[in-house]
Amino acid sequence: MLIPAYSLSDEIQEEIIRQMIQFTKQLNVVGLVNAQFAIRKEKIFILEVNPRASRTVPFVSKATGNQLAKIAAKVMIGIPLSEQNIKSSYKPNFFSVKGPVFPFNKFPDTDPILGPEMKSTGEVMGTGESFGEAYIKSQYGAGISIPDKGNVFISVREPDKSDKLIKIANFLTNNNFEIVATKGTADYLRENNINCSYINKVHEGQPHIVDLIKDKKINLVINTTEGKQSIEESFSIRAEAVISGITYYTSLEAALATIESFDFLGTINVNKLQNYLETDG
Repeated sequence: MLIPAYSLSDEIQEEIIRQMIQFTKQLNVVGLVNAQFAIRKEKIFILEVNPRASRTVPFVSKATGNQLAKIAAKVMIGIPLSEQNIKSSYKPNFFSVKGPVFPFNKFPDTDPILGPEMKSTGEVMGTGESFGEAYIKSQYGAGISIPDKGNVFISVREPDKSDKLIKIANFLTNNNFEIVATKGTADYLRENNINCSYINKVHEGQPHIVDLIKDKKINLVINTTEGKQSIEESFSIRAEAVISGITYYTSLEAALATIESFDFLGTINVNKLQNYLETDG
């Protein structure tokens, strides 16, 4: 979770606010409301609206400096926002990222690939003047180590052979990484003038990618997959990465967020949350 929104256009954000105002008025809700929206190709889809608080309230309260539960309780007993000196809308000038903490290192037989079910056992918060700074702090807080050089293994599903992948691969090759990829991904990268070496999938015979991970020859894994068979075939890659303590990403979005934070590797500026809020005014 990220505050404020980083990749959504102003138009999309304004439309979501407009829709939420309509929902709350139609439902006659007084107090906190939480909603889930999905954005696809600039189209807004509403997933659910709940007339209650959610577990994101503590994070939002910290990220904005507003005690939302207290504010909502006062509204529910008839004290309007205007009398509480609360702005009807607020957008901080710093970034806060809420990141999950996963227990996969304690359960090596569990597939770390993510789905709709909740697998995290905790959360951390990173705050910074930029998205990259806030994101890297959240990763460090979750115990994730991000290498600044070495060998990166890339194997992606067909829809992910895209401009996003090229952007990631170009960044890595320009920043002290060498790419190792499975055949389909390697062919795509080479077609786009990106140097990489080829490695077998597990079922294609040795030497394969799991061998390289076990031999400590891989420093970072980017592996996206879809379909039951493909997910099962790539399980050993993710499992061995967990056992070996290698950072892995199962979506291009996570990998993109990480490369945006590379400027802050090893140069974290430690600051109090209160200082950000005071500067924000």
